[in-house]
Amino acid sequence: MSRGSGKGLSLKDKLDGNELDLSLCDLNEVPVRELAALPKATVLDLSCNNLISLPSDFCSLMHLVKLDLSKNRLQQLPLDFGRLVNLQHLDLLNNRLVTLPVSFAQLKNLKWLDLKDNPLDPVLAKVAGDCLDEKQCKQAAVKVLQHMKAIQSEQDRQRQRKLQAEREMEKKREAEQRAKEAQERELRKREKAEEKERRRREYDAQKAAKQEMEKKAKKETVHTRKPASSSRPPQPPRHKPSWSRSVLRVLLFVLFCILCTLAACKLTELQHQPLCVSVNTLYEDVVAALQNHKTLQNMLQHNSQH
Repeated sequence: MSRGSGKGLSLKDKLDGNELDLSLCDLNEVPVRELAALPKATVLDLSCNNLISLPSDFCSLMHLVKLDLSKNRLQQLPLDFGRLVNLQHLDLLNNRLVTLPVSFAQLKNLKWLDLKDNPLDPVLAKVAGDCLDEKQCKQAAVKVLQHMKAIQSEQDRQRQRKLQAEREMEKKREAEQRAKEAQERELRKREKAEEKERRRREYDAQKAAKQEMEKKAKKETVHTRKPASSSRPPQPPRHKPSWSRSVLRVLLFVLFCILCTLAACKLTELQHQPLCVSVNTLYEDVVAALQNHKTLQNMLQHNSQH
């Protein structure tokens, strides 16, 4: 490890038992992969380097028991720093830390902690104390863990409240959606019933109109068959013409036509026409034949007198 990145430097050469000293190596990055290959190195010293941050995979070094990160330029720790559950001793002296990740509360085995010379949040700084001796650093570890557990519990409660509020909101939305759907179903049902009632009224009206028309037509038929109203004066009964009277009328009409024809053929210029000549001849023959019958002649005379 080169001095800037740690590459080209043999970590095994720096390993002394279970202690690995990488202090004063001018490191800008932590050689996490190489450190992971040395699970025996439970004590790691990275003090006095140029570390600004720790990579997220640094928290995979769960075999670490003691860690010294003092006198770097760390501005924050990884969010899952609490994965280092075997960590008992942590030195963060003289960095640029303001807060600690909430997962810090999971470091249940932490017994020693130094946070001096960091621009800590006033509340956190008051909880951590000065850490001027072994006792104060142990107390700092206990108090900071309690403080971070309280923060974690509060965040969990807030998260639970948020989840509960979201569930209630979701239930409310579902209830509103169900109410809306029920209202829409009721509206469709009402509209369907109204449409059915409208069609039924139309059917009843058409049926009533049809019955009224049939009743009116029946009344008109009955009126046409009834005799004239009693208010009118009674008319004398009409006698049906007899058959003989009709025959007589026909005979009179024929006789009238014959007389008109004879008059026209006797008295007008038409007497020289062939038709009139035939008619005149026929008339003279008929008269001559009738004169031979005295009975008929007497009858004719009698009728002429009448």
